[in-house]
Amino acid sequence: MNIYSFAKPLLFQLDAERAHDLTLKTLKTAEKAGLLGLLPEVPACRPRQVMGLTFPNPVGLAAGLDKNAAYIDGLAALGFGFIEVGTVTPRPQPGNPKPRLFRVKEAQGIINRFGFNNLGVDHLIENVKSAAYKGILGINIGKNFDTPNERAVDDYLICMHKVYAHASYITVNISSPNTKNLRQLQEKDALSALLSTLKQEQQVLAQTHGRYVPVALKIAPDLEFEQVCEIADLLMEHKIDGVIATNTTLARDAVKGMQNAEETGGLSGAPVRDKSTVVVQQLATRLDGALPIIGVGGILNGQDALEKIQVGASLVQVYSGLIYRGTDLIREACETIG
Repeated sequence: MNIYSFAKPLLFQLDAERAHDLTLKTLKTAEKAGLLGLLPEVPACRPRQVMGLTFPNPVGLAAGLDKNAAYIDGLAALGFGFIEVGTVTPRPQPGNPKPRLFRVKEAQGIINRFGFNNLGVDHLIENVKSAAYKGILGINIGKNFDTPNERAVDDYLICMHKVYAHASYITVNISSPNTKNLRQLQEKDALSALLSTLKQEQQVLAQTHGRYVPVALKIAPDLEFEQVCEIADLLMEHKIDGVIATNTTLARDAVKGMQNAEETGGLSGAPVRDKSTVVVQQLATRLDGALPIIGVGGILNGQDALEKIQVGASLVQVYSGLIYRGTDLIREACETIG
């Protein structure tokens, strides 16, 4: 039994966001005290070459847990093959009013309506610069809630400019359900225009910095098959480096009648697993190896992680599963994938 097994019942007595903050602060304290070295090592995995980067193991941390990159070193000690921080926006914003994070314990799910709460891109960069971590770091970028969609590209460009020198790869988040109208950027014309501009900027920045930083797009699980195919085609057309599938779902079929199921926001954890896996599979078929997929959504055990790989993902990410399983999930997923 790991330490988290003892702590979990106590944490689950607290409001979900308070438990989230307390866990991260405790992690930081333990890291500074050198206690994380006592954790069992993650089993050796075969490194993966993805997006031109070498990932020491295929199990990463999804964006959303460490929005301001304040806990990188503590998280790195848990055995992740890579860490993604953010979502970050150009200007600080408080996000939606609390409460905004809810457990759906019966289904091992989480509902959040954070709304890109973060301290802004400049603050995130300072945190990244002060971290000792030298592994693969993804930085997830978004737009401010009050930036209209017609000007969304400006926000993504600001963030891309600022994070480029500090990121191993950059994720463009257009799929959070908690920023009004954000998912409209997944529609064909809007997405094509956005990807075209970001690709041009990536090429300019690569010349300026003498270093090519891959760009991935994060998409929703609530897409029709035709939309998935359209997005896949645009990713290939604009030579985007990777795709992350998927974000949280607005669907509630899997949690109907359960406590907190009717809260607004994005649902993650076990209830989104199958929807996410279907999107990964559809992307893999359409892309046919043209660019890699990072599978995320509903990974609660090693078999869930392996299933994402088997249907076409090159790497996986976890977040909600950590809340229910703790760090054992990282080791189990790594061991099962091999």
